[in-house]
Amino acid sequence: MSLNRSAQTHQILIERIPKATGHDVNHWLDRLDDGPGLLRFAERVNWLRAEHDLPHCYAAALVHEADLRRRAIRA
Repeated sequence: MSLNRSAQTHQILIERIPKATGHDVNHWLDRLDDGPGLLRFAERVNWLRAEHDLPHCYAAALVHEADLRRRAIRA
């Protein structure tokens, strides 16, 4: 279940991730790829929160970004 945030809000969250977490977006996308292979949006968000202590808004933005990039590759 994806959150209904505007594209602008999503972009702002993505841009803030390096400063807020100390790691760039690609680092977090790699963690998701190397993670336990969860399929559902909420499961992946909860895994990032539990394993890496990320705030919910950033975890959700990262999972959404991963989904957007995956769809872009397929198209």
